[in-house]
Amino acid sequence: MLNTNELAPDTVGSPPPNRVRRYVWLGVKIAMSVGLLVVLLSRTDISRLWVSMRGATAGWLLAALSLYLLMVLISVWRWRVLLAAQHVVVPDSRLMNSYLVATFFNNFLPSNIGGDVIRVHDTAQASGSKTLATTVILMDRGIGLLGLLLVAAVAATSAPAGPAALPGLGPLLWLSFLAGALVIAPLVLAPHGVARLLGPLRRIHHEWVSLRIARLTGALGRFGEAPRAMLWGFAGAVAVQAVLVAFYAAIVRSMGVCVPWWYLAVVVPVSFVVQMAPISVNGFGVREATFAYYFSRLGLPIESAIAVSFMGAVLVMAFSLSGAVAYVARGASRAD
Repeated sequence: MLNTNELAPDTVGSPPPNRVRRYVWLGVKIAMSVGLLVVLLSRTDISRLWVSMRGATAGWLLAALSLYLLMVLISVWRWRVLLAAQHVVVPDSRLMNSYLVATFFNNFLPSNIGGDVIRVHDTAQASGSKTLATTVILMDRGIGLLGLLLVAAVAATSAPAGPAALPGLGPLLWLSFLAGALVIAPLVLAPHGVARLLGPLRRIHHEWVSLRIARLTGALGRFGEAPRAMLWGFAGAVAVQAVLVAFYAAIVRSMGVCVPWWYLAVVVPVSFVVQMAPISVNGFGVREATFAYYFSRLGLPIESAIAVSFMGAVLVMAFSLSGAVAYVARGASRAD
């Protein structure tokens, strides 16, 4: 048998180039998160920060956790609506289990790709195609981003004028929302254009690529034929963002920090947009910097901003542990 190690002895024990790049990029993201947190904490009165977090009212924190659960339920419902548009039926209990497991992976792995992989894997069999299952997840992500941008744009436009107002933010968010809509609309209304755009990829492996393109365009076409599902999905995305704003409003209330609703409706979605840039580990550092900058414009101390951001992260990670329980339960049910 041919031993490939004998053909390339200088590479024995060396990780593949792709893995090396992943490790390097992970190191960059860790450095970015740690660096930002060090800078922010160096300007923070740690004792005051600890007092703010320790003094949070338990009742309001439980309310925040309840709101996060509501957000998850809406997200699962939206996923089911998009799957139904593809004539794919998956039991709600399985979708809930999958979403919880995905949430756990998203919050305890250095990337949110893991959670999407779980969701694709869990619906691929019912969909009859990984391509179709992936297309649903990507559409879910795209609609979710549109909902986020809409909530932020409405809040930035409607917020009272004052020191917290960021000139040009409202128009920028509206333009981003419009651009996103102009990208998604042609995908579902003219999927054959996508097939033509991806046509050159057939040179790689004509049969394999052609089949995937056909499945992709077929899925996009079915979304175009189900406008009601798309509208409900978008309404669900807006509801998710509104609930997330309420989640942070409960945290703010638990700490007695005075931040008007409209301003939270700006900073919370904007912080999620900023976290989408793949330059940090799960948004750590970037999220806190965003809160600190915006709270400072409201005349609030940096300790309040970091306390709210940290508490939000702690609650989300605590809730995400339910995904670990769901994952273990999944394994136990298979063993039975």
